[in-house]
Amino acid sequence: MRIEALFLIGIAVFFGIVGAVYWFWAYEQGGTMMLAGTTLLGLLPGAYYYWWSRRMKPRPEDRPDASIEEGSGVIGTFPNSSIWPFVLGMGLFLVVLSLVFGIWLLAPGFALVISAAVGVTVESRRGGTV
Repeated sequence: MRIEALFLIGIAVFFGIVGAVYWFWAYEQGGTMMLAGTTLLGLLPGAYYYWWSRRMKPRPEDRPDASIEEGSGVIGTFPNSSIWPFVLGMGLFLVVLSLVFGIWLLAPGFALVISAAVGVTVESRRGGTV
């Protein structure tokens, strides 16, 4: 996690410098606040990752003497093909269309979203098709 931490902290330093230059050059508050937010988006997880990298043992990715076999994890099973992502997408599509064409599309949209959530949950618990 040390490499990821240093990468994110480097992003934070870069955008902090760009934000400071931008503030003194343009005196514009909106862009400066966005650059400050970007600095925080790099600094907060980067500092957290760095904090954890100091307290945990090095991963195989972090050690120069590690072999490829050490980095491989457990290979599990992959889910079968399913109709539920399509049903969820159509339900969310109807919910968005209700903003344009009318509130009456919310009912079938929410019905499809809820049925997709139930269907994918049941399918994942049984391990097969519903």
